[in-house]
Amino acid sequence: MSAHVIAVSRDACHNFSKQVVSVIDIVAGLGVAGDAHSGVTVKHRSRIKVDPSQPNLRQVHLIHSELFDELSARGFLVRPGDLGENITTSGIDLLSLPRGAILRIGGSVRLQVTGLRNPCAQIDNFQSGLLAAVLDRGTDGTLIRKSGIMAIALDGGPVRSGNAIAVEFPGLPFLPLERV
Repeated sequence: MSAHVIAVSRDACHNFSKQVVSVIDIVAGLGVAGDAHSGVTVKHRSRIKVDPSQPNLRQVHLIHSELFDELSARGFLVRPGDLGENITTSGIDLLSLPRGAILRIGGSVRLQVTGLRNPCAQIDNFQSGLLAAVLDRGTDGTLIRKSGIMAIALDGGPVRSGNAIAVEFPGLPFLPLERV
């Protein structure tokens, strides 16, 4: 199955979950129009406290729907938008993408992958035990964050369910994703 968008979500307030909508508009350099995390500088509350002038590397949040299946097998019910993502995907291993990869979505949108979403304790307020379920350990003991990736908007346009997703890889060497 080819990579595609399952659902799109946004929320103008800093709520944990976002509302699923029929279409989101990506604005180059800002992110999702009408979303609380849209902007050139950081919008995440904890990052604003540290330095409000930091560049916003978290303009668009993407989660793979395959995570929802994994969580369902562990007794959790998670649907698109529930974990605060803007774009829910299928058929693409988001977590294995290198930093700097470009995601082409629909006819005009280009998002550049900046890193991993670092899940916070708020996720347990949504469903108790969910934080532990979206974290894992590699065979070498390294922490694996499974709650999606973050990106910046290079080129804008509409994104809706069903849009195809293509990946353009950066030049070698590939840099692994780190939390942003």
